[in-house]
Amino acid sequence: MNAIPDPLSVIRPDGPWTHRDITANSCRFHIAESGDGPLVVFLHGFPMFWWTWRHQMTALAEAGYRAVSVDVRGYGGSDHTPHGYDPLTLAADTAGIIRALGAREAVVVGQGWGAVVAWTIAATEPSLIRGIGVVGMPHPALLRNAFVGDAEQRKRARYIWGLQSPFIPERQLTANDAAAVADYLRRWSGSSWPDEQTAAVYRAAMLIPNTAHCSVEFHRWAVRSIPRRDGRQFQAAVAQPVSPPVLQIHGVNDGAILPRSLIGSESYAGGSYRRMDMANVGHFPHEEDPAGFNNILLEWLAYADH
Repeated sequence: MNAIPDPLSVIRPDGPWTHRDITANSCRFHIAESGDGPLVVFLHGFPMFWWTWRHQMTALAEAGYRAVSVDVRGYGGSDHTPHGYDPLTLAADTAGIIRALGAREAVVVGQGWGAVVAWTIAATEPSLIRGIGVVGMPHPALLRNAFVGDAEQRKRARYIWGLQSPFIPERQLTANDAAAVADYLRRWSGSSWPDEQTAAVYRAAMLIPNTAHCSVEFHRWAVRSIPRRDGRQFQAAVAQPVSPPVLQIHGVNDGAILPRSLIGSESYAGGSYRRMDMANVGHFPHEEDPAGFNNILLEWLAYADH
């Protein structure tokens, strides 16, 4: 087994990108940036950080795009704030990042919880969004319905309930050099991904102080907000179809989100909608089959940009 690298060393590795910090929505965000051209912003999910999009950043930069991958609030090199882990705040973060980058509009691509944010910003800031790519996640309204009405989907998402108690989930996430992170990645993957070295990078990133707590707060909000006003405000905000084009990519072997849980997502796409199911991969198709994923994304971007 590979040794876990120094947590701080994995956040700003050298590569065909540049690192910098920007301020948006009263928060400091670490981003990695590559290329020049139309802006594409990448948002990661749990339990990852900006590095998960490294394969897409290089491919898009070579194709003439400006690719920016963000450490979302509470992860990696971005601020670990005590609050702000609801989709409306995270969408406002993303809108602020796009404006701070000097762009009039952007395509937003998100995986997992990052896809929830992509759906949300398309609803709340449509004039800022050229299109959204959503990976491994149905529309938020359908996700809640799937948890309620589909026993198998509830079983796959039972980890969320284990994250609701105070203190214990954070300790479990960081125990044994964050071994639980590798367990999540392998359980949800539909292939042999990740190898030990890749898993070690994600484990190290989870050991950055307060990251475990912040990553759990996303899940706590999702459950605890259901009867609250902020939960109702979120559901109202995303209740109508979004106007920007939507690309939905899903791994057939997704260990976290059943493909059938996506049924009906097209009804929330008021403009164009394209769904692509990728064989032999799971919840992380952009990592498990980066070449195949990049081909799908680049073909759709060319369409969305015309």
